[in-house]
Amino acid sequence: MNKVNEGEISTRRRGTELEAAIIQAAWDELMEVGFHSLTIEGVAARAQTSKPVIYRRWPNREELVLAAIVHHLPAVSEELPDTGNLRSDLLLLLNQLNDMLHQIGPKTIHGLMSVLSDIPFSEILNVRRTNAMTTLLNRAAERGEIHPEKITPRITRLPVDLVRHELLITSEPVSRETIEEIVDDIFLPLLM
Repeated sequence: MNKVNEGEISTRRRGTELEAAIIQAAWDELMEVGFHSLTIEGVAARAQTSKPVIYRRWPNREELVLAAIVHHLPAVSEELPDTGNLRSDLLLLLNQLNDMLHQIGPKTIHGLMSVLSDIPFSEILNVRRTNAMTTLLNRAAERGEIHPEKITPRITRLPVDLVRHELLITSEPVSRETIEEIVDDIFLPLLM
């Protein structure tokens, strides 16, 4: 039993409080040292817990990093644009995604992809984002801007895949001009 100094209250974090502290520590480590230098030891020290406690919840650092990313980045669908115009909505959505991917960083994305090769990357980070694109396209179809029969799963994923590809290839944020080109020259013509 630990001896408690006068005035100190001994509390042991459990459950969601402990998990929140670990996820926050993982995010802070990721932002400070990057994916390749992030260790479970570093996260444990920052969260003031032990490695076994972390490993009971996340079997490896990659899943812990994914949990931290999903927790800290806002779901695009929570801030879904609705300007009344598909092009404007797409530009807003893709720029939000671009900002989020840039915040995660190309090195983290590359690192996760190299380790989690059995899971398509689009499924890893787009769990909460693919519904956003479907929602935008369905709204546009209801307004008569596009043909609903042209909305297929592959077409729906295309603009997000192209933005992600640009970031991974260049390791730089995707320019607004490139996003406009993806929307105007590639994506919208497929829906008309």
